[in-house]
Amino acid sequence: MEAVMSILTNPYYIQVVTMVGISLIAALGLHLITGITGQFSFGHAAFVSIGAYASALVTIHLHLPFVLSMLAGGLAAALCGVLLGFPSLRLTGDYLGITTLGFGEIVRVVFINLKITGGAGGLAGIPRESNIFLVYIVVVLTIWGMYRIQNSRFGRALVAIREDEIAAETMGINPLLYKIKAFAIGTFVAGVSGSLFAHMMQYLNPSDFGFARSFEILNFVVLGGLGSIPGTILGTAILSLAPEFLRFVKEYRMLIYGALMVTMMIFRPNGLLGGVDVIRVLRGYRNRREARR
Repeated sequence: MEAVMSILTNPYYIQVVTMVGISLIAALGLHLITGITGQFSFGHAAFVSIGAYASALVTIHLHLPFVLSMLAGGLAAALCGVLLGFPSLRLTGDYLGITTLGFGEIVRVVFINLKITGGAGGLAGIPRESNIFLVYIVVVLTIWGMYRIQNSRFGRALVAIREDEIAAETMGINPLLYKIKAFAIGTFVAGVSGSLFAHMMQYLNPSDFGFARSFEILNFVVLGGLGSIPGTILGTAILSLAPEFLRFVKEYRMLIYGALMVTMMIFRPNGLLGGVDVIRVLRGYRNRREARR
């Protein structure tokens, strides 16, 4: 009990757990785009950065309440997602990935060269509004929203597009329209994540949102299992906390981290919970327990 209390009151551990929550929100947005709709995006960090900068600038210059600033960050990211989606979501596979990767680099370079964002020196003076309670309230709401979307008619249409776009179109589904809607929702969630990040760290630098960050978020989704919300949660937790647990072997930390990734891809290519319906497993376990009674 004493160890638990020390963790709960330690500012370092609190920040680590809060950052895991912020990363999870961004990963859930990509889960909808890549895991459910099957559209590979290699520029997800760009939408996180758009939400972060938009929210921070609204807070600094307009002095709006944080909730409104957070919504502004999400809407700015969603607007950019829709503008990118119209021309690019007609592409599939590697071509879409290259397009989103290029967009991510464009956004990063734009932020480096804008005076209002602080340029390469970064944007400072952002008030601290995020905390662990607010972050996990947003996490719970995002998970609830993703489950509602996934189990809705809209979500089933997205899965149909992922499995066979031509067959989905013959059934009366407009693939482009549905993909743009999914992209808008996913990028909105990414923008909210960026807003929480900005008001947690109180400083933004374009280098924090490069290709490496996009690849990291994609790893969260892929490692946990494409199309699985519990998988996304598990993948984010493991990959976010692994570097912290491996600090005692800091010179070999990235080597061990990479070896774990390779091992997982060999033995569980579909991800930790890929193809596993966690809710169905839990219901089956409950039914077996009731049958034994």
